[in-house]
Amino acid sequence: MKIFTPIYQKTTQWAQHRFAPFWLAFVSFIEAIFFPIPPDVMLMPMSLTKPNKAWRFALLAGLSSTLGGVVGYAIGFYATHWVTETMQHLGYAHQWAEVGQWFDRWGVMIVFVAGFSPIPYKVFTLCAGVMQMAFLPFVLAAAISRTARFMLVALLCAWGGRKFADKLPRFIEWIGWATVALAVLAFLYLR
Repeated sequence: MKIFTPIYQKTTQWAQHRFAPFWLAFVSFIEAIFFPIPPDVMLMPMSLTKPNKAWRFALLAGLSSTLGGVVGYAIGFYATHWVTETMQHLGYAHQWAEVGQWFDRWGVMIVFVAGFSPIPYKVFTLCAGVMQMAFLPFVLAAAISRTARFMLVALLCAWGGRKFADKLPRFIEWIGWATVALAVLAFLYLR
């Protein structure tokens, strides 16, 4: 049963649409607040199909994600009780407390690491606000790490270019199922 091939084909179509940069910016923005799908889903095919614009797409995603992170920070800062209650209600009380300990221990470095990694960034933007982290260091760490991550993704895709884009569909099911397996393992580990 092929699930990921049609998704990949649809995403590739969207990536070639004239409003694709707008949607990349929108997804990057809301992913830093609440959206579960990372911007890479759009950034990769956009960079594969238009490698000469990959760095622009990465900058757009980085800037939009940073602005979304600022909104996430503000939500955490001004709605601390609601955010904490929501995390507990969703069954993430233990993980939320653990992230809070990471902030106490590593400070702004945790924002940098989270921004560069595939860890759900929204958790860290909200927590930075709840923990009332210094705003300017938060914004700088977010901007540098998110832009660096998206640059790496976009430029690797641009480097692979059409050759990589033509070969990727053969492996998309394996990649998709491996990602699901890793997500399930991570969930079970964190649970």
